[in-house]
Amino acid sequence: MILFRSILFNIAFYAWTVATVFILLPTMVLTSRQSRAGQRMWIAGILWLLKSIADIHLEVRGRELIPAGPAIFAAKHHSAWDTFIYHDVLGDAAMVMKRELFWIPLYGWYAVKWRMIGVDRSRGMHALRSLVRGGKAALAEGRSIVIFPEGTRRAVGAPPAYQPGVAAMYRELKVAVVPVAVNSGLFWPRRSFRKRPGTIVLEILPAIAPGLKREVFMTKLEQTIEAATARLVDEGSPEVGGKIRDNFLIRCESSWDKNI
Repeated sequence: MILFRSILFNIAFYAWTVATVFILLPTMVLTSRQSRAGQRMWIAGILWLLKSIADIHLEVRGRELIPAGPAIFAAKHHSAWDTFIYHDVLGDAAMVMKRELFWIPLYGWYAVKWRMIGVDRSRGMHALRSLVRGGKAALAEGRSIVIFPEGTRRAVGAPPAYQPGVAAMYRELKVAVVPVAVNSGLFWPRRSFRKRPGTIVLEILPAIAPGLKREVFMTKLEQTIEAATARLVDEGSPEVGGKIRDNFLIRCESSWDKNI
């Protein structure tokens, strides 16, 4: 049944995506803000397909912790699901994405039109400066920013690999960073055709106020996200979650030992 549902969902997902790409082409002549409204139509369709075909549901926790003004949302990245859900949860947010995606026909046109923040990860300090410039432009429009601190999808249970981009944005943009945990990889696994039924939980966590030193900020961000992610994975899959929790505690103890 899971295989059949996965096949059906994937066919419907790509059909809906292709159809939406062409349906929204006339919006390219509108303003960027007006055009971005089309995203929500596309995402609403995907969420309906997930629920109706794959029996995958969404639960968002911590909506009351979303700041009133623009902020940086630093999110765990397990799945392709993570790349679109924030336009539904947060509304008009600017996603940080690898610049190569801008080169994809049609999709890349929309990414540019919607003023997403493209980063060439191979260019070191230049990439960080470009990231900060894009972040400042988004904040000037009153938009929040979504960044995946590890830079790419990580399999459930994989050791964290946080990159310096989020620290650069935190230092230069001087706005709160909101950690976000997910367990999406349990149900829409990384690089997997199969979609497993269940409830994906996205949890918004208390914001980290600006002004902390880089090392303190990065430690707090990583430990906050990883602890909450381990807990959410444990809810969705106790066997997997227990292993992640144990590994997380070992890493924390190692970190504490280094700081003593």
